[in-house]
Amino acid sequence: MNRIFGAIALGATLISAQAIARKHEGGMMDQMTRAQAQQMADSMFQRFDLNHDGVVTRQEAEQIAAQFGGSGHAERMIDRLFGTNQSLTLQQAEAVALARFDREDLNHDGVVTQEERQQARALARAQGAGQPPAPPAAPAPVPQNQ
Repeated sequence: MNRIFGAIALGATLISAQAIARKHEGGMMDQMTRAQAQQMADSMFQRFDLNHDGVVTRQEAEQIAAQFGGSGHAERMIDRLFGTNQSLTLQQAEAVALARFDREDLNHDGVVTQEERQQARALARAQGAGQPPAPPAAPAPVPQNQ
């Protein structure tokens, strides 16, 4: 019975993660702070940690994702989170999320905007395809109060 509830919880997490990603891409959440990225990582970890032992295993995440159709997005999310590890602690999950945040925070101001997110993805795709990376676009000027 606990396994079923755990599967439902992880499925909801995967669905909510996809919804969050869509919000980011759709402009509903135009920017995210580093603290918000850490909070999101903490929340997702708590949902994945079904037995509340402070460790989430890759096998557990993959098994539950498979119960919900094992979408490509879910598999990529698990791969991105775990890397080559078979299990993660909360601190490791936070480190992964914050490293991604730092890669996307192109102007290093502690806030990732939708534009920075898109530029970072384009940069990653270009590097993955073996193309030389394009320099990031200059950030828009900040209006001065007069």
